[in-house]
Amino acid sequence: MIRVLVVDDHAMVREGLASVLAADGDIEVVGAAANGAEAVDLVRAHVPDVVVMDLSMPVMDGVAATRAVRDAAPGTRVLVLTSFTDRDRVRRAIEAGAVGYQLKDAEPADLRAAVRSVEAGFAPLDPRVAGALLPTGDPAHGLSARERQVLQLVTEGRANKQIASALGISEATVKAHLGRIFREIGVADRTSAALWARDHL
Repeated sequence: MIRVLVVDDHAMVREGLASVLAADGDIEVVGAAANGAEAVDLVRAHVPDVVVMDLSMPVMDGVAATRAVRDAAPGTRVLVLTSFTDRDRVRRAIEAGAVGYQLKDAEPADLRAAVRSVEAGFAPLDPRVAGALLPTGDPAHGLSARERQVLQLVTEGRANKQIASALGISEATVKAHLGRIFREIGVADRTSAALWARDHL
């Protein structure tokens, strides 16, 4: 059995993760923590094989908690599970000692596979996260001028219809641009794209 501690500040997420992880019978969730400080205490008490760690939490965030977990139990491996794909946060989590990084929109089977991989000594990274770790120079270099315009209007909170009107293009073209923008910058939704744009455009 792979013994896992789940760390997330949302109770429903913790319960959902516990259910997903236990589905195949080879993973046992030995505890759940609502913040990084609780996680460190539970790691000391249970010494799990793997900690599935959120990054954005109160009291102690996931980056600080990852570092503290590695200090408290060097044999425990940390798999980050979060909705963030920005380069700085990814780098800080890896530098703190996380050995794997998955996104919250991962398929349940992929998450269980990542836990097994971490426990076996490997370092699974979601492909979008791996892309964020690569040096790119200008992080927005892969976007066309039109895509930058679309993304800028997204950050202003405009709907597809409004963007289409502002740029003199169809809504279908706006959707096509957004699909490519999401793939290029490694996000899954408009909110994440807007947050990315504020840092990189």
